[in-house]
Amino acid sequence: MTLVFRILLAVFFVLAGANHFRRPDMYVVVMPPWLPFPTALVYLSGALEIAGGAGALVPATRTAAGILLIAILIAVLPANIHMGLHDIQPAGWALPQWALWARLPFQLVLIAWVWWTCLR
Repeated sequence: MTLVFRILLAVFFVLAGANHFRRPDMYVVVMPPWLPFPTALVYLSGALEIAGGAGALVPATRTAAGILLIAILIAVLPANIHMGLHDIQPAGWALPQWALWARLPFQLVLIAWVWWTCLR
């Protein structure tokens, strides 16, 4: 069962990371203004999500990938908080503000998913 959840995790992060390259505007708009080089950070986080997702499937890199993915999930918290505080929508979205705040506990679910499939 862990293998199934690990594969789902890998697919989730590879697709999410690829979307950073396909639709960078969707992510740049939610970046806090105090972060430098927002477009570069979007591409970097996308590349790291792809690497972490792929690395989760390889036994030799699974632990490093898990640590990387958890670090990314923590690193994006300022953007998630910024979205909720300022009611900023990802480009093309129309979410109620409660849904923007729901991203915060969802980050904890994602962290638990990474830990369970890669680090325990």
